[in-house]
Amino acid sequence: MALARGMALLRAAAGGLWGAGRPLWARQDAPRLCSTQETPKAPPSPYQERPWEYLESEEYRITYGDRPVWHGYRRNHKGAVPPQRTRKACVRKGKQVGNPCPICRDRNLHVDFRNVKLLDQFICPHSGIVFHPTHTGVCMKQHKLLTKAITQAQDHGLLWLHVPYVPAPRDDFSNQHPAVSKTPPAPALAPGRHWYPWYERQAPPTAAIARIRRLYKDYLKEKEAPPAAGMPPETPPTPRAEHREE
Repeated sequence: MALARGMALLRAAAGGLWGAGRPLWARQDAPRLCSTQETPKAPPSPYQERPWEYLESEEYRITYGDRPVWHGYRRNHKGAVPPQRTRKACVRKGKQVGNPCPICRDRNLHVDFRNVKLLDQFICPHSGIVFHPTHTGVCMKQHKLLTKAITQAQDHGLLWLHVPYVPAPRDDFSNQHPAVSKTPPAPALAPGRHWYPWYERQAPPTAAIARIRRLYKDYLKEKEAPPAAGMPPETPPTPRAEHREE
């Protein structure tokens, strides 16, 4: 019952949208596209040989103004959570997807190492690193081309390496800091002594020695105590020669 009622509502909505219940492809005023009819291709870009001239044209100012080309771009996706990765490419089987990335949607934008104004829009002005594709929305194919072109432009001297100067705090590296003390003067060196006392051998704690002895007691050989002062060291007994009677 509920299924039949839903189907009736869908037919009524289709009749109100398309008129007389006919689908869009059945209307006389709508162009009918068959599988053999090819979609007309867009004309080639006039800025293909000199892509940097497009960013100085009036057409670019009207389209983007003073904002970067990726400003306000939002990819169509299902659900409320956006995808964590951008698509691999915006052209699939020779056809462009419905919502291409900011570079693929404009036929006049070409990634070239000489197109400095376009490359500069994808570099962070504070750290000098290339923006992540999830920040700009470009596909992975264009992101690889951008990274390669930016590196090539920096090698040719067209793009500066944005390395900000951060002054080092002088107070943290001075001898007046409470965590830093002055180095004591070197003592009078004697044979067998180190330059500073902290380089000398320090005996391990007693608890650590007891723990090692307890763990490896089956493999340790007890060392004999040294003889007392004024007593000759004990000599091991020599084996007696056996006298054989002939």
